[in-house]
Amino acid sequence: MRKVGLVAGGLAAVLVAAGVGAIVVLRPYLSPADFDGKGEGAVTVRIAPGSSAQAIGSALAEAGVVASAQSFVREAQDRAVAERLRPGNYRLRKGMAAAAALDLLLDPASRLVKRVTVPEGMRTSEVLARVAKLSGLPLKELQSVDKALVGLPSYAPGLEGFLFPATYEIEPSDTAVDVLAAMVERFGAEASKLSLAEQAAKVHLTPLEAVTVASVIEAEGGTYADYPKIARVIYNRLQRGTSLELDSTVLYAQNRRTLKVTENDTKVDSPYNTYRRKGLPPAPISNPGEKALVAALNPAKGDWHWFVTTDPAHRITKFTNKESEFVRYREELNKNLGTS
Repeated sequence: MRKVGLVAGGLAAVLVAAGVGAIVVLRPYLSPADFDGKGEGAVTVRIAPGSSAQAIGSALAEAGVVASAQSFVREAQDRAVAERLRPGNYRLRKGMAAAAALDLLLDPASRLVKRVTVPEGMRTSEVLARVAKLSGLPLKELQSVDKALVGLPSYAPGLEGFLFPATYEIEPSDTAVDVLAAMVERFGAEASKLSLAEQAAKVHLTPLEAVTVASVIEAEGGTYADYPKIARVIYNRLQRGTSLELDSTVLYAQNRRTLKVTENDTKVDSPYNTYRRKGLPPAPISNPGEKALVAALNPAKGDWHWFVTTDPAHRITKFTNKESEFVRYREELNKNLGTS
């Protein structure tokens, strides 16, 4: 009996020792080190795209934000929010409790990002100036980007027409190339969604010509409901072999923005002057959005050959197939502009 007891006692001692060793090994995972409170100071941490909760925790621990990667992982798992963590640069504090750090990572206000909205119809020069102003990127860097680096379609002669209007999030680490490439990529996604190349062929255009038509539609303005009608006027005049005579192309050639176009303006020597040169401009004259692209690919049915935005303040555009009505509409526009 004593011998058995000694064996049993020895076994118990071994089990206790093993248990203590297991606790020592597992303690960081069962109860990982954690700070108390919301921390202090400021530190910027970058979360790379595709980072797991473990990778994020490691980045936070390395930056001194949390006490251990495990404390962050456990908090993210307990709250089941790991899938909501987004990549980017975040302003955090050192010495934060894992829960407090997670709260900031889930708060959009903590993300160091500048949102830049590019409206439809802006020229590339205007887009670059707007991006520079709102993002802090130097304008000269944006203007000097090598076009071969931004992923332009093979048929695109330059940036004009291919910087898709949208709202973009610009990170502190983003370069001028990154920003322009994102805009071109967005155009590519839109073109793919619309099957631009295939649909352009159905209206007897190349992809570049389709984007050019869309850019003219966008530049001419009017309401979205007018866009397919403007497209039809363009196609009717092209089919007839008549000069397009579009004020927007003349203004693009002069790098001007105005509602008042004189007869002298229509004589400017430029391949973009559709009063003097038949056919479409050689390239886009603005950066069109989705509705203008859709209109270019899906023109309305009609026999119109002229249109005039007679009341720009109220975006009223009138269409006609009679030159006498067109003349009257021009007079109405001039009256509204105070130039009659």
